Amino acid sequence: MIKLSGLYVITATETTVEDVASAIRGGASIVQYRDKTNDVPKRLREALAIRKLCAEKGVLFIVNDDVDLAATVDADGVHVGRQDAACTSARERLGEDAIIGVSCYNDYARAEAAAAAGASYIAFGAFFGSPTKPEAPRATTELIVRAKEALSLPVVAIGGITPQNGASLVTAGADMLAVITAVFSQPDIAGASRQFSDLFLE
Repeated sequence: MIKLSGLYVITATETTVEDVASAIRGGASIVQYRDKTNDVPKRLREALAIRKLCAEKGVLFIVNDDVDLAATVDADGVHVGRQDAACTSARERLGEDAIIGVSCYNDYARAEAAAAAGASYIAFGAFFGSPTKPEAPRATTELIVRAKEALSLPVVAIGGITPQNGASLVTAGADMLAVITAVFSQPDIAGASRQFSDLFLE
């Protein structure tokens, strides 16, 4: 059984393979490739390169929103949202061993549905103001507590998380903290990553 826990970094459009390597060096245990552009050759090239890096480092590699790309690069799984491929169809395409993550925003009913559909983990957020998605609905720690009590799935917290405010989410039961800006926009990516990783050691 693959253990889903720790720092979950999500790439931005400008994130390089070297940036991802720095995040892994700082302790990131899961990498999600997220590029919303329509530059297919670029996305394939980058996904392959990051996939190779993750395989070498023993880190899980997830593709955001693109089941076909995940299949093409032999990713460990895919993360789907409200507008993305359904959890069940992603599972059918990628197989029983694939990691299928589902965005549940601040909607517990969606988390229940995802669990019933065979999701590998569920993600709640945004917990704090996020520069990536400033209009995202706000989630509360009560969602994490409720999901951990009732659903047998790992929980990801996302949205404006920093090393300072992330501790409360881990305390509430979050298995993973998903971060973009607070790692990849920092001058010392490895150091920023380590600050988050350390939260799971306390």
